[in-house]
Amino acid sequence: MSVPHTTDASRVSPNGTLRVDQERIAAAIREILIAVGEDPDRDGLVKTPARVARMYEELFAGLAGEPDDYLATTFEHAHDEMIVVRDIPFYSVCEHHLLPFFGRAAVGYIPNERIVGLSKLARVVEHLARRPQVQERLTCQVADRIEQVLDPVGVAVTIEAEHTCMTMRGVKKPGSRMVTSITRGAFRDNPATRAEFFDAVQRQ
Repeated sequence: MSVPHTTDASRVSPNGTLRVDQERIAAAIREILIAVGEDPDRDGLVKTPARVARMYEELFAGLAGEPDDYLATTFEHAHDEMIVVRDIPFYSVCEHHLLPFFGRAAVGYIPNERIVGLSKLARVVEHLARRPQVQERLTCQVADRIEQVLDPVGVAVTIEAEHTCMTMRGVKKPGSRMVTSITRGAFRDNPATRAEFFDAVQRQ
């Protein structure tokens, strides 16, 4: 189980969104441009530090607490079979090099007398992806939130993503993708249930 994220309350605005120190980020970006030999005052770069600061506020919006509110509204229902939402697109930032990784996630759960709106599962993925992340932890965090808030009979998550820190630099292998998965409850304990989930995810 992953450790819940904590954020300084001063960084969260009254409406629950992340509030970053844009002035400090812009100053740091300006120094980076100087360090690599660029002129931050030339036409193409003069507004870049401010643009990057605004971009980081958007890319890291998921640092503003946990996404539990998305799962707060549930509906009592007798459905006790598997529910799967697949092909959930997401974008995140690798915490090692601050380069993007992106792909698709699939989330499955077996309700324990209560269900949640399908779009809410996608919002949980999106929220948790908008942080400096590693794919392994992102996979665990999605499962953690669903398990802890919904208390389902079982939950399963799989993520497939391309990491630009691997395609743009280092080994430079464009097109290579990483797959991670985690299973809890009935998905872990019952091989047939686990197989049904992965079959649903891979089915064309």
